[in-house]
Order: sequence, then C-alpha cells, then structure tokens
Amino acid sequence: MNGTCQTKETMYLNKGRLYIISAPSGTGKTTLCAEMLKNIPNLKESVSFTTRLPRTGERNDVDYTFVSVEAFKQMTDAGDFIEWAEVHGNYYGTSIKRIHEIQQGGGDVLLDIDVHGAKQIKSKHIDAVYIFILPPSIAALQERLNKRNLDDEATIKRRIAKAMDEINDCMFYDYILVNDNLSHAIEGLKSIILSNRLKAECLNAEWFEGRFGIR
Repeated sequence: MNGTCQTKETMYLNKGRLYIISAPSGTGKTTLCAEMLKNIPNLKESVSFTTRLPRTGERNDVDYTFVSVEAFKQMTDAGDFIEWAEVHGNYYGTSIKRIHEIQQGGGDVLLDIDVHGAKQIKSKHIDAVYIFILPPSIAALQERLNKRNLDDEATIKRRIAKAMDEINDCMFYDYILVNDNLSHAIEGLKSIILSNRLKAECLNAEWFEGRFGIR
C-alpha cells in the first residue's frame, strides 16, 4: 500500500503525516532521507526558504526558495514558518503552507531539521512523527568525520561537542534509529514510515466513509 488510492478521482487513503528527522552531522541522515524520498511513493520534501545566495548548480524552488532578508522577516512576522533558524548569518525556514499543500494531496512530508527546529514544531503541538538517527558511538562518529576529510581537527571537535548536545535530546523523539549498518538503517526508517501509514489515526475519514459508509 503506498498511501493513495489507484485513481486521481478517488479520495486519498492516507491523510498525510509529517515526519521529522534529526541527527548529528556525519550520522548519515542525508543519505537515509534521500533513500526514503526515492523509494517510498507519495513521500515528499518541503522546499525550505533561505536568505543565503544560491550555490553552483542550485535551483530556485527546487533546492531552496531564495529570498531577501526583508522578505524572510516579513514571512516570520506573519507566522508563515513552522520553524526557522539563523545559521552562520543566514536564515532558513520551513513553510507551513507548503507542508499543508502536500498533506492535503494525501502526501507525507519529510523534514530534515536539527533538534532546535524539531523542538519549535513540537512546542506548537503540531502532529508529527519524530525520528532521531544515532551513530553507533561517539568514537565511530569521530572516525566517520575524519574519513570524510572535509574539516580540520578543530571543526571536528566542535561537531563532536555539538553531537553530544544533540544526543542528549534524543529521548525527546518518538523513534531512535542507530545507523551502524546503512542497509539495515534504510529498512528500519522505511518500516517506521510505512507502519505509521497503517495506523487508524492516519486514515482519511472521508475516504473511509466513501468506501464503506461508516462514520
């Protein structure tokens, strides 16, 4: 079951859920999210807004929606973001409207955000499934960061310190998945999303009533 009926004319079975995934840098979160988006039908990513300049190859409204600082602050004041943050002098925000548009079409939304953003969303009592990805250990995480050869020693130390702070908040999440084997982690994350689609609370009531006449 992929969460939708077989024809566009019929109601969607799945009413659409929000999946929030957080993890320390170097844990494999980006890879896992990409696998979910590629392999799970009707799972979509909400394109975030940012005030930073596009990088080479990035496309507006595909990778990010690039806006001015003034426009971003206007959206913040209007309450347009489900969560937002300032990172290295640039602003990033997730649009409430874009999430609702995906969900109203019967789609599930995958948000790859940090612990701070996840806490913002949970404080607003928004229905979501919270998933935290753990490395096998701090030693394993440090080894992965060293092997990436992207950062100097001081930067890696800062990333490890930040990872420890983030891990301290992992019990705030609904699911904790250890990425000690990529293929196993992929299957584990996929099973979380697919099993949630089968929960009674995720059933689109209009679809159910239309098919079975039961209220």
